Amino acid sequence: MFNWLQHFADWFIYSVLSIGAETHLGVALNFFVYDTLKILILLFVIVFIMGIVNAYFPIERLKDYLNKKKLYGLEYFFSSIFGAITPFCSCSSVPLFIGFVQGGIPLGVTFSFLITSPLVNEVAVAMFIGMFGVKATLIYVASGILLGTIGGWLLGKFNLEPLLSDWVKQILENKMQQAQFEEEHKTFYQRLPEITNGAWDIVKSVLLYVIIGIAIGAAMHGYVPENFFSAYLGGGEWWTVPIAVLVAVPMYANAAGIVPVIQVFVAKGVPLGTAIAFMMATVGLSIPEATLLKKVMSLKLIAIFFGVITLCIILSGYVFNILL
Repeated sequence: MFNWLQHFADWFIYSVLSIGAETHLGVALNFFVYDTLKILILLFVIVFIMGIVNAYFPIERLKDYLNKKKLYGLEYFFSSIFGAITPFCSCSSVPLFIGFVQGGIPLGVTFSFLITSPLVNEVAVAMFIGMFGVKATLIYVASGILLGTIGGWLLGKFNLEPLLSDWVKQILENKMQQAQFEEEHKTFYQRLPEITNGAWDIVKSVLLYVIIGIAIGAAMHGYVPENFFSAYLGGGEWWTVPIAVLVAVPMYANAAGIVPVIQVFVAKGVPLGTAIAFMMATVGLSIPEATLLKKVMSLKLIAIFFGVITLCIILSGYVFNILL
C-alpha cells in the first residue's frame, strides 16, 4: 500500500502539477503528499484498535485495582501501560491525572501515568512505524513505558504529598465518595459505532497538527541544507543530547505535530536517539502542562517533576543512540 501511495505522490506532483522532481518545491510537496496519506491511514487504524482496548479497560477498574491490590512496585508499570494506551497529550492527560489523585491512587503511580501518556500513544506509534520501522518503534515504546515506570517510582520515593496544592489536600481530607462504576453490558457490535466515531474524532482532533507537522517537515526536507542539523546536533558529541532536550522543553507540541519534524532531523544527519529525546521533551514537558498542573501541585513539586523527567529523557537519549 505504501508503494502505491508513493506512486500516487509521484504522479500527482510530477505529472499532474508538472513540478520537477529535481526542484526543492517538488521534493517538498512529494514528501508532504506521501507522508500525509500514509500517516493518516496508519493513524486511523491504530487509534481504532486502541479504541477497542480502551472500551474494555475502563479507568474506574484501573483505579479500583491499584487501590485494592498489593503489587510490589508493579503498579508503576501498570500505570505506565495505561498511559501508553490512552490517546492524550501532556495537557489533556492532566485532568485524568487529577482524577487519579482525587481517587486516592498513590502520587508516584499517578506520575507514571502522567509521564507515559503524552510520550507513547497510538498517534506516535502509527507515525513511528511508517517513518522509522518496527525496531525503532518497539524501542521507543518500551523506553517510554520504562521511563514512566522509573520516573514514577523515583518521584514516589520522595514523599511529595505535602507539596500538593491546598485544593487537592482538602479533597483528600474530606474523603469525597467516588461514584460507583456501572459496567455497560454491550456486545462488540454494539460498541463498534462508538469506537469508530471515537477513532475518527481523535484523527480529526490531531489532523491540523499532522498537516502542520508534515508541512514543516516537508519544507525542511526540501529546502534545508543537508549539513544544517548535522552541524549542531549530528556530531554525536555527549553534549548534543542534553542540548536537544533543554531546547525542546519550552517548545510545546503533540506527537502528531513533532514526529514528521523528527523524521527530517534524522534524514539531515541527527542521530535517531538524539531526535527521539528532543521529541520526548517536546511532547512530555511543556509550559501549558505546568500551568495546568499548578491546580494540583505547588511550584516546587512542578520543578521537581520537570527536573526528574528531563534527566530521565536525557539518559534515554544516550541509550537510544547506543541501541539504534
